[in-house]
Amino acid sequence: MPKTRHANAVRLEFSAGSLVHANLSGAAFTGDWLWVAGDEACGLDRLRRLDPVGDELLRFGEVRDFPLSDLLDLPGAPDEEADLEGMAVVGDWLWVVGSHGLKRRNARPDRSDADNARRLAKVSLDSNRRLLARLPLEFDAQGVPSLVREASDGRRALRLKGDRQDNLLTLALAKDPHFGPYMALPGKDNGFDIEGLAVDGNRLLLGLRGPVLRGWSALLEIAVETRTDHLRLAPLDEQDTRIRKHFLQLDGLGIRDLHFSGDDLYILAGPTMVLNGDIRVFKWPGARQHLAANREPVRGEAARTESGPRPHGRGTNRAEALCDVPAALCGGRPQWLVLYDAPGPDRRDGEFTVFGDLLRHQGPSVGTGTGAGAIAAPPGESMPENARPPPEVSWLSSRSGCAAGSQAPRRSNRPAVSVG
Repeated sequence: MPKTRHANAVRLEFSAGSLVHANLSGAAFTGDWLWVAGDEACGLDRLRRLDPVGDELLRFGEVRDFPLSDLLDLPGAPDEEADLEGMAVVGDWLWVVGSHGLKRRNARPDRSDADNARRLAKVSLDSNRRLLARLPLEFDAQGVPSLVREASDGRRALRLKGDRQDNLLTLALAKDPHFGPYMALPGKDNGFDIEGLAVDGNRLLLGLRGPVLRGWSALLEIAVETRTDHLRLAPLDEQDTRIRKHFLQLDGLGIRDLHFSGDDLYILAGPTMVLNGDIRVFKWPGARQHLAANREPVRGEAARTESGPRPHGRGTNRAEALCDVPAALCGGRPQWLVLYDAPGPDRRDGEFTVFGDLLRHQGPSVGTGTGAGAIAAPPGESMPENARPPPEVSWLSSRSGCAAGSQAPRRSNRPAVSVG
């Protein structure tokens, strides 16, 4: 008999040959179908909703792999790790982003001190990590979604233009005063590391796990457009700004995932480096409207905590993915799905089945900057006393961004967005 968990558990059943089955880092739904990404694969998995087990609410299985090499001409080898860290479904498109970061080899207990010292000195880049792609979804006569290289209506899978070393995003950031110095540092050393993606039309938000600068976490806002066989960075405004930077106070945590709910942006945040620590959910109220109206290339934003720390273990059970569950799958009640990297024994059933969690929330707020969208603890958990808004923050704003001639921000007394 399969092992069962409490009623807010979500069972994901993979197979021995699945591209993804343990280190989950991204999730998105299309109806009854769940898409997941992992940070050690070069592809995506699709799972179908199945009848639940015991008291569990949701179960997904019958996995199918979608290797990225079948969909795109990749910058690296077909089997080279893409370190996919963010995913979003918007309309008939599925967007994915890799970490874009370097990696450092780790020490091993079976190696000598001298060998481990050499390993720790080695930094490398897997070219497929520098991937930002838009993939067409196509549905068959039964409504089953698939990812295709080219859809019947002419939509094509495209990635941001680049080669084995760089793409247009990393080239634009190379001389940036905030992030340029961190492009040569491995992600797990507080170097440049993308781990969140949210999409609003042709505007994308990229959440950075690192660097965190004096406690300020960062979102990068970009727009993309199709040019022949690639995506390119598009101007965000008449000043030809290609990247806007939004700095947030998230208690010193880096961004692990992003998700729009109505006009609000929810942010899953955790430690930047290889640490065991709080993993929390924050809300930026009214973010969608604010982003549409903003013309400042560098902004400091306010967010407020909507839940306490998510459970985590020592080196295990690190929450990495957050997405809305379709209302039809959970009795019309607004729920988040949270998935975990390095699931521990309590989140496994055998070698190829893992468990995520459902979190209740109050639903999206539309046309308002505050109020709705609060997260409630799942059954059996209580909200901690420290789940409260931080004080309003102020910021240094500037009209210099990542366009040509970018400079460091200058001081301004204008306050950031108030969280109420």
